[in-house]
This record gives sequence, structure tokens and C-alpha cells, in this order.
Amino acid sequence: MSDKPLSSLPELVSCSECQAGVMRLKFVTYFTWLDDELITVPNFPAWICDVCGRREYDEKSISWLTMLLSPNAGKPTGHKRATPRTNRRSAPRPSAES
Repeated sequence: MSDKPLSSLPELVSCSECQAGVMRLKFVTYFTWLDDELITVPNFPAWICDVCGRREYDEKSISWLTMLLSPNAGKPTGHKRATPRTNRRSAPRPSAES
């Protein structure tokens, strides 16, 4: 039996493909193409059916990976920084009486 409390264990979800299996969290190597380059990501979370082998990847992890592999990752967003304003004291105005 696990040392974890039952409330922290994931609930069992039946497979949407075969309806006979149970989806279990496993860490697998994820493969994807980025233009002409094959990218592999080890230890990627996936829900895998114990009967038919269907894989469903963790949505948060896919979003995170997509952001990291984006060609714009690390580039400036195009927002210009506001230049700091200096306190300029205006010269005293000449009076009309002089």
C-alpha cells in the first residue's frame, strides 16, 4: 500500500478508446517535429491505457513545451520601455514689469 493519503492519489479514469482499460500516469519520451528537426523530450507526463496503449499527454506540459519550442521564445515582445523622465526645472519666466 502507498504511503500517500488517498486524497492525493489520482482518480481512476477509464480509457475513452477501448472503455476496458484504465488510464495511468507514466513518464515517457515525447517526440515532435520542429520544422525538419526531430525533438525528443524524456520523462514527459502521459496518461496511458493499460489495455490498448492509448496515450493522452498532459495539457499543461504540452502548453509549456509549445512555449519553449516557439521560434519567438526569448525574443523581446516589441514593447518599448518607457524612458525615465527627469525632473527639469524650468528657468524662471521673465516678468512683464522689467
